Amino acid sequence: MTNPTQSKYSEAGVDIDKGNQFVDEIKDIVSTTHQRGVLGGLGGFSSHIAIDTNKYKKPVIVNSTDGVGTKLAIAQLCNKHDTIGIDLVAMCVNDLIVGGATPLCFLDYFAVGKLDIEIAKQVITGIAEGCKQALCSLVGGETAEMPGLYQNEDYDLAGFVTGIVDRDSIIDGSDISAGDKIIGIASSGIHSNGYSLVRKICFTDNNLDVKEYFSELGCTLGEELLRPTKIYVQSVLNVLKNYPINGMVHNTGGGFIDNVPRVLPKGCKAEIDSNNWTIPPIFNFLMKRGDVPLNEMFRTFNMGIGLLVIVNEAKADDICHHFQALGETASIIGKISHLEADETEPVIIK
Repeated sequence: MTNPTQSKYSEAGVDIDKGNQFVDEIKDIVSTTHQRGVLGGLGGFSSHIAIDTNKYKKPVIVNSTDGVGTKLAIAQLCNKHDTIGIDLVAMCVNDLIVGGATPLCFLDYFAVGKLDIEIAKQVITGIAEGCKQALCSLVGGETAEMPGLYQNEDYDLAGFVTGIVDRDSIIDGSDISAGDKIIGIASSGIHSNGYSLVRKICFTDNNLDVKEYFSELGCTLGEELLRPTKIYVQSVLNVLKNYPINGMVHNTGGGFIDNVPRVLPKGCKAEIDSNNWTIPPIFNFLMKRGDVPLNEMFRTFNMGIGLLVIVNEAKADDICHHFQALGETASIIGKISHLEADETEPVIIK
């Protein structure tokens, strides 16, 4: 017998049966991400993670949330949705890891105008891949059909990660001091920040096509703009087993100018030498076509450095080599100095 309430709801644009089908189809994808400590499976009203009390003596729970922003519009333009979920996880877990925390579990919020199961499965597949890279369990989420608020083809994403760290192992920048070195870990490209400006430069001002191949990029514009955000969790956790780290910066929105000061103790400044790494071609591509001042580029984009790691000078070379041995492109890109009385800028980029 047809459920009249459900039929009317479907007429209003929300298909409960399709939503249930989607959950059934992604259960196996989600289960591949589960790490030790996950209790139960997908489908409950909440999720449960057991804490290893042998590993954590003074456990502190750490939470972070983020989205992908208007990079979603690029996925729509390219009709490619299987990597945007990696970006979602990366934006959350990279914020978590800079405080020394280990990611435990991840939740997603997926809002659509009309649920397309195939597109949604691609998105969840990307989220699952990101969770695997971060050694983080995807334990649930919410899929919401909201016709009238979103157009049929539109969707939005938000992510939520919970991590854990021993209280004595929290990295908050308080150990940073003058003389420390700054190690820059390469990004995979633009990552997931500045896409409102990217879209203006590429599509509004220059009418470029995502399918167009550019020799300076070595790929199509769409391929470059959809490069997934690099996840640094495994490399950082590996280094932390062997070396102390005084501070870390996830180089996201605000770039070097706004992010680095967030970890600097009072009276310190960061001196960055941009000659110490190779800036990826996409940033020069955007700067020239958008006539963007260099200072604004460093404030809007990561300019090829996705993570900054601040360490004692004596250990800097060893830690840099350790990151390189883990497959990261790492180099010493600057140092911490005293901020003089007449200086007002905590970040100097040469």
